[in-house]
Amino acid sequence: MSSELDRLAAHNDRLTTSLRAARAQIVQLKADLERVGDPPNSYATFLRRADGTTIDVLHNGRRLRVATAPGIALDELRPGVELLLNEALAAVEEVPAADAGSVVTVTELLRDGRVVVQVAQDDLRVLRRAGAMDDVQLHASDQVLADLKAQLVLERIDRADIGDLVLEQVPDVTFAQVGGLGPQIEEIRDAVELPFLQQDLYRTYGLRPPKGLLLYGPPGCGKTMIAKAVAHELAVRSAEARGIDPADASAHSSFLNVKGPELLNKYVGETERSIRQVFERARERAHAGHPVVVFFDEMESLFRTRGSGLSSDVETTVVPQLLAEIDGVESLENVIVIGASNREDMIDPAILRPGRLDVKIRIRRPDAAAGREILALHLDDSVPLRENRNELLDRAIDQIYDDSDASAYLRLDYSDGTSETLRFRDFISGATLRNIVDRAKKLAVKEQLETGHAGVGHEHLRTAIETELAQNEDLPSGAHPEDWARISGRRGRRVDAVVPLRPIGSRSNEEEAP
Repeated sequence: MSSELDRLAAHNDRLTTSLRAARAQIVQLKADLERVGDPPNSYATFLRRADGTTIDVLHNGRRLRVATAPGIALDELRPGVELLLNEALAAVEEVPAADAGSVVTVTELLRDGRVVVQVAQDDLRVLRRAGAMDDVQLHASDQVLADLKAQLVLERIDRADIGDLVLEQVPDVTFAQVGGLGPQIEEIRDAVELPFLQQDLYRTYGLRPPKGLLLYGPPGCGKTMIAKAVAHELAVRSAEARGIDPADASAHSSFLNVKGPELLNKYVGETERSIRQVFERARERAHAGHPVVVFFDEMESLFRTRGSGLSSDVETTVVPQLLAEIDGVESLENVIVIGASNREDMIDPAILRPGRLDVKIRIRRPDAAAGREILALHLDDSVPLRENRNELLDRAIDQIYDDSDASAYLRLDYSDGTSETLRFRDFISGATLRNIVDRAKKLAVKEQLETGHAGVGHEHLRTAIETELAQNEDLPSGAHPEDWARISGRRGRRVDAVVPLRPIGSRSNEEEAP
């Protein structure tokens, strides 16, 4: 009997559990039905506050004035905020703002804070700033995210390409670190520092400061280093003239280092836009009277001669864009443009006319005296030496600038039937001399680890010079004759052939060994 009662009780418990589960399902189904039957909510963009607790919003392309729920903090609403509307079109909740829209270009900033943007070729519109944009500084050519229906600028789009292409901080290179270029540095200081620091005198004498200068010559001879030193020295002198601590000079000057080849963009108009942004940034920095250097390295890669067969379609619009920035109605006061090029013959002549890049300074390969000065910079008092410094420098210079037959490097055969023998010294640059010193230092380090004998000696320098030449002795056979003529600084005569000769490098010494 008891077992039957237990069985019935268990059955009753199962029925009770089933009924409870069924009831829960019915309640859930009822809630789902009620939710599905609710009228849909909609979204709107907040525009401005109106009377009392009402606000103006943009809803489905229409401007509406709607009521607000008590939970909305009206004083904290900013234009561009997204709001949830109930079926009565009352704002009941603030939701995260949209992070998508149209990317447009700023063309002008109005005094009341509104922004003129270009949406398409012939479509200019005036937009207001969203609340998040109140303290964001905009400039012409900036790209922004806009809600065109709400007529709001939502966000500035920072184009990573411009940030990557322009280095703005002032370098710490000084003229004292540039060896062997005393006369050129004097010319540059007269062209750049004097007009900026003596503006009143220039006006008194009716002198016009140059807008730019071109540094041209063979590679590795210090053009980029000079441009950096110009920016540094100009910043220091400007700070001193204003009574500012020279240690803080970089905060009052700018160096816009434009990487020429990387600025080229395959998309139509992008390179020109980038150039506009560079100069817009320069004018902004110079507005407070601070000097700005805009440096175009490898200038021939951007501004080649138009119509010569050497340029592409890009240059036909890029060159006029640069000319427009230099000659334009917007002043380039306190801005100096410096170009550097290994191939000045490829730069469009219009850029080199007076009133543009007025000053042209040729940076030549260092002669023996300049080479010694450069070596001394890298073998200064901080470097441990085994021998007298002057003796080391003299012996190294004698080897590098040797003019005997053993130093013959290559022969240039000209179209007029003449020929010329070039030696190692004809291809020396500041970069080559630094490489030689670095090689000698590494040899000294290795020997000190092996023997404990410290210091750079003549043998280290001699080996370094031979190694530097040996690593370049095969290059003549793989280069175009005209390129070798330009690299060596030869001008005017056509080169028909380049004939490699027996160098003085380590390979030659091995061949002569018994």
